[in-house]
Parts: sequence; structure tokens; C-alpha cells
Amino acid sequence: MRVENSFILAEGVGELTEQRLWDHGVTHWDEFCSVPGIGESTCASVESFIDRGYDELDAGNARFFAERLPSAERWRLYENFRSDACFFDIETTGLSKHRDVVTTVSFHRDGETTTLVRDDDLTRERVREELAGASLLVSFNGARFDVPFLETAFDLSIDTPHLDLMYPCRSAGLTGGLKRIEREVGIGREEEGVDGLEAVRLWKTYDRYGDESALERLVRYNREDTENLATLADHVADELDRDVFGPYR
Repeated sequence: MRVENSFILAEGVGELTEQRLWDHGVTHWDEFCSVPGIGESTCASVESFIDRGYDELDAGNARFFAERLPSAERWRLYENFRSDACFFDIETTGLSKHRDVVTTVSFHRDGETTTLVRDDDLTRERVREELAGASLLVSFNGARFDVPFLETAFDLSIDTPHLDLMYPCRSAGLTGGLKRIEREVGIGREEEGVDGLEAVRLWKTYDRYGDESALERLVRYNREDTENLATLADHVADELDRDVFGPYR
């Protein structure tokens, strides 16, 4: 499903109105026309939105659309902006953004993964550099955890449109943490036996004793978290596309 199939982006259009349009065969902006039960003011709002929407798509402005979609519906952006998406994940020494620190951050983009490590290359400038140019950020629970943590740790303001997969996963009936959801949809891992608590222990082992093998394992785990987000995003977007829009194709 692409942005151009969505009408809830227009002011005054809810899911029921959008479904009414789809039911009448209006499944793309190019096909928009008045249908029974939709008033003139709503039609005018949709037409105005479509005119601007095409301009914003041409400009690659994901923010324009993200601001008009609830968190659970931002998966609709994915097909349009996946080529410029940056998948990211952080590891920390704990859950408090004020007391704990970021240990590693991985960014996956264009099939390549970069991992930054505390006390090495994990700096404010490098984080900004990795985020720059992305039309869309993709995470799991990043809206509540990863983004606030990075903003506090590196004095950043991260305002790139954000697809937090936790919310569309719930819409697709996938609940629980990332590892549980990966297992449920059949996404495998090479680095087995590592979770958030183990990631903290691995960092402490490296930090206190200089154990390079512990750091290597932590980095592999963090990278795999990030790379698996791309696979999960593909899966969830496809599932929701089939559920929400599939009957109208």
C-alpha cells in the first residue's frame, strides 16, 4: 500500500469515509470523485489535499504525511520511503536516560550497517551524520526509548519522521518484545542467547576488563537487532497491506 491509496491524510476524513471511498472503487488519488454519503466540504478537503500531496511526494517530504497519520498507521509511509529509510537501535547500561549511558548504536541503511561504540566513535557528530539524509527512521519502541535516550545523551533534537514498528505490529496482532515477535514471524538470529540484560553485562565486561570478545558479541547483537528491523518492517507492511487494502485491489 502506498501513500497515494490513503485518504485519511486529508482533514476531516476518517477510516469510515476512506473505506466508503474504497468500497466505491476510489482506491487511488487519481481516481478520486464524489461518492454517495460524502459531503461537498469533505470532497473539497480531499481534492485540496491531493493537490498538495503530490507536490510533497515529489519533494520527498515524509514529514508532511507522517504528521497526518496516527502511529499505528505510519506503516503506510513505508512503501514510498523505504529506499531512504534508516533502521536504528541502541544499547544502554540501563533504562534511565538521565542516569545510564548509550553503549552502542547501529544504523542500517541501503543494505549497509554501521555500529558506533562508546569511547570510540560514538559521538554527537557521528550520530547526526548517520541520521542525516534519511526520509524515515524505523525502530521498535524507539519513540519511547531510543529517540529520547539519544536526544538526552547527545543533546540532539531528532525530528525525522519516525515509524515505530511496535504500533503497526500490534495492529497486525503481534505483541510482546522484538525477540518474541521475530520468533513468531520466523526471523532467525545468529547471535542467540543475548537479550537486553545480557547486553548490559557484555558492556560491563568489556568496560571493566577490556574483554574484546564481549564487545564483539554486543556489537553483533546490536547490528542484528537493527538489520532484523528491515525484515520485520517488510513483513508487517505486507501483512497490514493485505488486511487493510488487499480486498480493494
